[in-house]
Amino acid sequence: MANEKIILTGDRPTGRLHIGHYVGSLRRRVELQNSGLYNKIFIFIADAQALTDNMENPEKVRQNVIEVALDYLACGLDPTKSTIFIQSQIPELCELSFYYMDLVTVSRLQRNPTVKTEIQMRNFEASIPVGFFTYPISQAADITAFKATTVPVGEDQEPMIEQAREIVRRFNYIYGETLVEPEILLPDNAACLRLPGTDGKAKMSKSLGNCIYLSDTAEEVEKKIRGMYTDPDHLRVQDPGKVEGNPVFTYLDAFSRPEHFSLYLPEYPNLDELKAHYMRGGLGDVKVKRFLNAIMQEMLEPIRNRRKEFEQDIPGIYDMLKKGCETAREAAAATLDDVRKAMKINYFDDAELIAEQVKRFKG
Repeated sequence: MANEKIILTGDRPTGRLHIGHYVGSLRRRVELQNSGLYNKIFIFIADAQALTDNMENPEKVRQNVIEVALDYLACGLDPTKSTIFIQSQIPELCELSFYYMDLVTVSRLQRNPTVKTEIQMRNFEASIPVGFFTYPISQAADITAFKATTVPVGEDQEPMIEQAREIVRRFNYIYGETLVEPEILLPDNAACLRLPGTDGKAKMSKSLGNCIYLSDTAEEVEKKIRGMYTDPDHLRVQDPGKVEGNPVFTYLDAFSRPEHFSLYLPEYPNLDELKAHYMRGGLGDVKVKRFLNAIMQEMLEPIRNRRKEFEQDIPGIYDMLKKGCETAREAAAATLDDVRKAMKINYFDDAELIAEQVKRFKG
């Protein structure tokens, strides 16, 4: 079907998902899924991509596939509306990557800012695995296999999507209009594009132990909020405090709504007033953290409860993933057929080619 609107997005299964994932992508995915604006939605668990820098630890990836699937369902992703699948189970993606590799130069990959940043973060330098280095190519395969028109990602992924678009344009220029050029869909909640860790570090990360997970118990959430980093100079209640770079207020920017004040902190009409009081002094961190805890518990409790229900039927989750893989594989195989035809490597489906060769050799 021409002009179908198709979404593709996913996560690497290297750990349970946390509130950074929720605010950055999951919440939006559920909204997009329920908006009725898209014909198809593909959401994948990128286990093959996770293996590019976890090759020695396959068990970690294997265990986290189910964790991510549970988090997806708990947040409201619905397998009757979205196709949820596992990347490694779609072999067509490897074949597409293999062909796309001929359309990209090494120097172009080296210039990709996202790849550069990730290499530095992992201290790879010259020991970078080829699979990790060529990630933008395999991501282009993931996107184009499903003819995705829309890819919802954070700003940090813009260079990856641009590279995918380049590959599509180059392929279509050489072989004729075959692939769909994707559009990027950036988050619309600028206040919380990237939540800092509870320790004030720029990013939540499993290894730093500074995440609030969607599956954390109420007690764990409260303990993590109580221990959160705030303004180090705000030593006494009467001291003026800084809101900028203070994770507690960044989280309030991301999660608080006007009705939370009347419910949990009626002496303040809104967040601006709370911030103003904190900045002029006279408001303690404990009170602000209690307010944040009330908001987070309200948000996380239904997710936690749904997850517990889904945990009761693990075979059912694998069954759902298997069905998703079958649907996804069908879509990817159709695209691969188009690609092979365009590249003239569909030897056995091309009756014209065979007839032509018969004529040629008879003549």
